[in-house]
Amino acid sequence: MLSVIRVHLPSEIPIVGCELTPYVLVRRPDKTAATEDVPESAPLEGYFLRYRWYRVQSDKKVTICSVHPTEQATLQCVFCSKRRALVAKSYHCSPKCFTDAWQHHKTLHERAAAENGNEEDELARFNSTGSGVLASTLSGSMSNLTLANNGPTPFYPSSITQKNGGETLIEVGGCKTYTPTADDIGYVLKFECVVANAETKQFVGHPSTILTSRVIPAPSPSPRRLISVNGADVMGHLDQDGRIQSAGSFTVLSYNILSDTSASSDLYSYCPPWALSWPYRRQNLLREIVGYRADVVCLQEVQSDHFHEIFAPELDKHGYQALYKRKTNEVLSGSTSAIDGCATFFRRDRFAHVKKYDVEFNKAAQSLTEAIIPHTQKRNALNRLVKDNIALIVVLESKFGNQPTDPSGKRQLICVANTHVNVQQELKDVKLWQVHTLLKGLEKIAASADIPMLVCGDFNTLPGSAPHTLLVMGKVDPLHPDLLVDPFGILRPHTKLTHQLPLVSAYSSFVRPVMGLGLEQHRRRMDLNTNEPLFTNCTREFIGTHDYIFYTADTLMVESLLELLDEEGLRKDTALPSPEWSSNHIALLAEFRCMPRTRR
Repeated sequence: MLSVIRVHLPSEIPIVGCELTPYVLVRRPDKTAATEDVPESAPLEGYFLRYRWYRVQSDKKVTICSVHPTEQATLQCVFCSKRRALVAKSYHCSPKCFTDAWQHHKTLHERAAAENGNEEDELARFNSTGSGVLASTLSGSMSNLTLANNGPTPFYPSSITQKNGGETLIEVGGCKTYTPTADDIGYVLKFECVVANAETKQFVGHPSTILTSRVIPAPSPSPRRLISVNGADVMGHLDQDGRIQSAGSFTVLSYNILSDTSASSDLYSYCPPWALSWPYRRQNLLREIVGYRADVVCLQEVQSDHFHEIFAPELDKHGYQALYKRKTNEVLSGSTSAIDGCATFFRRDRFAHVKKYDVEFNKAAQSLTEAIIPHTQKRNALNRLVKDNIALIVVLESKFGNQPTDPSGKRQLICVANTHVNVQQELKDVKLWQVHTLLKGLEKIAASADIPMLVCGDFNTLPGSAPHTLLVMGKVDPLHPDLLVDPFGILRPHTKLTHQLPLVSAYSSFVRPVMGLGLEQHRRRMDLNTNEPLFTNCTREFIGTHDYIFYTADTLMVESLLELLDEEGLRKDTALPSPEWSSNHIALLAEFRCMPRTRR
């Protein structure tokens, strides 16, 4: 007869919005052990498995720390408690927690005051006292804690008071999988699995149960703002209330999302296991990406299975069409479904798909070695060049414009390249060769179509490196130190390392000599020597810029940029990824406007 051997959860910490799917091991009638489900619709020899999820509610009220979501809160910031938008960020588990978070927390106050000018005097009073005095004004016990339950929809709901005390089980789910909701925050969940008779529906034996820890809210970072760089004093939040770009402009997002196969606990031991798990990260990444509401989205490190099963269908719900190019697998081993690649999405109401080009650097390596490498060195050269990296180039036609018809009578096309260059830092020649190969392909498209170009991605190369110099300068100084690494002569003669595309890095617009509201704050997050962000990748071992959005400056102009993050704010969680930000990279986003055509 069917029986349950054991049940357990991959993660004991449940998070709002993240599916919980227990592992259930059963013994089948033939005495074999299996993990396959036995639903009521397909019983096995007259028996099936029945599942139930319960919320364990008690008299005790529990509120979760905003900084350490696995800890119970004991303090609340008085300033934040009076502002509905900040309540979710107001709870702390100890005075030390509040003090340590003060520098980052203070910016929430400043931002709230900037949006509500009449609060500036009160803000000055709170912030001038410093974190120590502010912390001393907070209650030290939960009984006196200011709870956010005096509005119509509290962030942390009050628990149900039982007339007879003790605990009450509230059924919340009848399937094997359950997704916690905001109503579950602060409560333990109970999973129950029992064998039932298909005819009588009676239970056979005792249920197998497991308890989770308390449900925690999904951390929600402060929304990153779109900052105008065209001289106008305009700032706005990027959220689901709508896009703020003006008519005729469009936004482009580039983001390395960190594939699940790369998110190992060994590399990112500082990130809590629950925050590093794919069920949590996929939910957090989707929420972030959808929240930017970009017209074109370029993602890197998207696993093949995740593209087809998660990103394409989920973004389709938000009006995006999806295109994908998986890395080749001549070097990579294992299941091809887990191999990552580049995914480009565009809003169907803003663009139409015209053409797609797949760039496989492995094929280019084969052609190169056949053409210039002596026969005795071919194998070694291919071992160095064949790294499975790819690029995805998409030509789109806009459904909007700066004016009703283009002066030339032509339709407005835009070319978007999305790439992920080889990661191995010692292979400087391979990185430069890959970038040069991509640029030569883009030059051919530009010559035939004369259209604006965007080159996005994770280039795994620092500002000032040979690949970056080639991109923004159109050539590489023959004395550049990176050119010393060229064991097979694939970069010679150095005079061939050129291109004619007038590419500029979008984020260099933050150092334009025009002053906008708050622009100085954003310039402080830029490297003024390279005109690039101080970092787009921040781990415990490395911090620097690897991600870029380049554009052709003769056909496009930058209107706005997504604000950069500051290192101090990220270091409160040690580094990326973290509970708030689910990749080791940060997203880049730029708003562009097409300029009148001028033949290149």
